Amino acid sequence: MEYKQREYPLFSACGLNCGLCPRYQMNGASQCPGCAGKDFLARHPKCGVLSCSQRKGFAYCYQCDEFPCSKYDGADQSDSFITHLHQFRDLEKAKRWGIDAYRQELNEKVGMLEQLLANYDDGRRKSLFCLAVNLLETDDIKHILEQLTSEIQSDAPLKERAASAVCLLQAMAEQRKITLKLRKKSKL
Repeated sequence: MEYKQREYPLFSACGLNCGLCPRYQMNGASQCPGCAGKDFLARHPKCGVLSCSQRKGFAYCYQCDEFPCSKYDGADQSDSFITHLHQFRDLEKAKRWGIDAYRQELNEKVGMLEQLLANYDDGRRKSLFCLAVNLLETDDIKHILEQLTSEIQSDAPLKERAASAVCLLQAMAEQRKITLKLRKKSKL
């Protein structure tokens, strides 16, 4: 199926925050363009959920009377490149707030992730930063960025800045009882 390019590929039809995915936040041939973003099929496998939503004329699955359907069975039990842990929560948030308000929050989070990647990624932290920004609340990430800006010298070695960012993110996650690890699909 040929997908119609989506206006806002950073939030997927199924509720994943594509803009916070390591594959979206990379450069090169394997960069993902987000949900039905430009050249989606060239870089991403076919997606049954996206096919269904587009066939039914919905931008997001929560707009469908059948949501959540059988396509979502076990969807939040394991992760891919991006966490699926808040998939249903984020769809519900978009439905309750309205998609424009949800997009505003997601855009803010994408900006904060890009700030972390530009200033604190020593080449080994992208997945952790993506996961933390996805799972922690916006105010938590803002607070951490403020701490990093005020406590870490901008000319400090990158390795030191990265370690400080990781320490603060892990401490906040621990405080919120959040595990900053992708969950692998269990083998049967």
